[in-house]
Amino acid sequence: MHPLCHDDERSALLQFKQSFTIEESASYFPNACDRIRSWTPEGENSTDCCSWDGVNCDEATGHVIGLDLSNSCLLGSINPSSTLFRLVQLQKLNLADNYFNYSQIPSQVGNLSRLTHLNLAHSMFSGQIPLEVSKLSQLSSLDLGWNHDSKKNLLQLGRLSLRSLVRNLTLLEDLDLSRVNISSTVPNIFANMSNLRSLYLLDCGMYGEFPKGIFMLPNLRNLDVNHNEDLNGSWPDFQYWHSPMEQMSLARVNFSSELPSSMGNLSSLIALEMPSCSLLGSIPSSIGNLTNLIYLDLSNNILVGSIPSSVGNLIQLGLLSLHNNHLTGLIPSRLANLTQLIILDMSYNHLTGPIPLGLRKLTLLNDLGLAGNEFQGKFPIFIFNLGNLNFLDISDNYLSGIKWICNMTFLHVLDVSNNNFNGSLPECLHNMFYGSKLRMISLRGNKFQGLLPRSLANCTMLKALDVSNNQFSDTFPSWLENLPNLEILILRSNQFYGKILESPETNNEFSNLRILDLSYNIFTGNLPLNSFRNWNALKLDKHDHPLTYIHEKQSFNVGTHHLYYYYDYSMKITNKGVDTVYNKVQDFFRAIDMSSNRFVGEIPKSIGDLKDLNMLNLSNNILTGHIPVSLGNLTQLESLDLSQNRLSGEIPPQLIQLTFLEWFNVSHNYLTGPIPEGKQFNTFETSSFEGNLGLCGNPLSKKCWGFDSSPAVFDRTLDSPGFLFQFGWKILLVGYGFGFIVGVIIGNIATTRKDDWLMKAFEMTQSTTSTIVELEKGTYRN
Repeated sequence: MHPLCHDDERSALLQFKQSFTIEESASYFPNACDRIRSWTPEGENSTDCCSWDGVNCDEATGHVIGLDLSNSCLLGSINPSSTLFRLVQLQKLNLADNYFNYSQIPSQVGNLSRLTHLNLAHSMFSGQIPLEVSKLSQLSSLDLGWNHDSKKNLLQLGRLSLRSLVRNLTLLEDLDLSRVNISSTVPNIFANMSNLRSLYLLDCGMYGEFPKGIFMLPNLRNLDVNHNEDLNGSWPDFQYWHSPMEQMSLARVNFSSELPSSMGNLSSLIALEMPSCSLLGSIPSSIGNLTNLIYLDLSNNILVGSIPSSVGNLIQLGLLSLHNNHLTGLIPSRLANLTQLIILDMSYNHLTGPIPLGLRKLTLLNDLGLAGNEFQGKFPIFIFNLGNLNFLDISDNYLSGIKWICNMTFLHVLDVSNNNFNGSLPECLHNMFYGSKLRMISLRGNKFQGLLPRSLANCTMLKALDVSNNQFSDTFPSWLENLPNLEILILRSNQFYGKILESPETNNEFSNLRILDLSYNIFTGNLPLNSFRNWNALKLDKHDHPLTYIHEKQSFNVGTHHLYYYYDYSMKITNKGVDTVYNKVQDFFRAIDMSSNRFVGEIPKSIGDLKDLNMLNLSNNILTGHIPVSLGNLTQLESLDLSQNRLSGEIPPQLIQLTFLEWFNVSHNYLTGPIPEGKQFNTFETSSFEGNLGLCGNPLSKKCWGFDSSPAVFDRTLDSPGFLFQFGWKILLVGYGFGFIVGVIIGNIATTRKDDWLMKAFEMTQSTTSTIVELEKGTYRN
């Protein structure tokens, strides 16, 4: 039996609870609010606060010595007068993962002088860390990390320096200041903190030289200084040092050196994370001594040479990422020993040879990335027997074969683009899409022929389909129109043909499509009017949304690491007159490219409904009629290409409203009249308008001459002398347009008969004479 809690502490706890709103949205976990809701002044156990969830009391004295309200749905602020600070016997305080509404940490936290553990992480505190925290000399664990929103780190040291914060905290074993705005060097005092077991300084704005002595701390097991891009590091000699280090996370810290061969002595390492560290040289064979590794990421460095076969010793590895280096040679056969691998990414190196058959043993693989290498030969069909495979990217190699694609109902992402696959898609493909989980398919840049499998219509989770730069010969796949998640459809550079038939107007017809590329095919008929009206995703308001990309995301557990793997969708389209590869596609980028086909008829006025369209390319077709005024409604348009058609009439002045327009091309049409002036139109070059004989104005050399202010003599009737002069004047104009010599001859023949009246006409008004002079200098506007 332990004594009941003290009444004053029970009252302080109840008042502390009442100072907050208990809000489900303030916690990440379901039923998290139940903990503090169980604190009540009445009912069973109401008098013994020591029995309440999250409250820990000293068994001898009954004083509250521990308070764990992490993930307890607390919404509000901790005021300086909070009853929390009456609990002066507290030794452990955990308020992590709540929502304290950007309030400051009260300086009264210094009243809790017996604290050994203080955790205020992930709770949306902001402002300066109070000086009083540095006076809590009994602290062995301090966690103020991850107080940040999507825009910035909220907490900052303020008057404290990092050195002064930790100088008195000599008992510290665990320190987490991740995402605290520190913006300083890492003081050497850390190299003397022999009790340290965990040091987390992720994304703190650290700079300068990272002290080597920290690597040699006798008890340090976890070191994370990721994402401090201005921090420089170098290796100590581990030759005679058996470090207890278990996790070393140094992503985006600049090492600019080789991995030392003595690294093999870090035999306790479980996770080594060093992407984007400017690592040079080869991977030392001693890395094979790190047999406890379950996580190895050396991606985005400058590593050269072959992958050492000793990597095959790392039989506990769950993740191996060597992505984007300069590694050469074959995949070592001993890699087949890594049967615990969940993620294997060796993409974008210079690896050669066939894909080794030994990979068939990696039955736990979720993600296999081999893109951007020099692999050759037939793609091994055994890959599709890896029953856990969700992501397969073998793009940008020299692989061939057509029987590789039969059993993949488990895949989420399939990218085989830019290889040597050819022939028709095999029959087995027609049965595999039923129940498929595929989100993204890219067959781009091969030599596939024949029809698209109609069973693609069963891929209800499909977000992106890219079959561009192949030899498919088929009609438009209108049978995909009811796929609820389809956002990207790219049929560019094939032999698709025929009219795009308009089905009855429904809200389901390509309802989420936002990128459509039909360019370089043989489509005919009118532009699909009803389809334009129904593409609701192109009408959505994209303002005030964060910058995100179209991707597929999946979570994995690799040992104690909970990972999120992102596959960013890429595409190649023509934008602003240039063939552009997008390695990432913005979630709110919207584009239509129907260029280089045989579309006829007018541009539908309803295109003006697609108000957030960024790119529109209808060039190189047989379109007629006027440029619709409704294009002026597309205020987010950045690129508009209507060149190489048979459009007539004037360029609508409403297009001046398109203030984001960077690329505009209406060349080689039959357009007439003045080019609009002002705003973006003042930036376009002559090439945007060339090939339109009737256009005038900047930037063309032809200047516009308006007839509206010309003399009334041009309006006279057939019987009047003015009309006779008008006839003679038109002959002169023909001479201007078709050649000076021919014009003079025709003019002489016609005007000889009318010598008397012509001289009288010239004498009628001096302004008429000046008009003819202007005709010789300028351009007639019809």
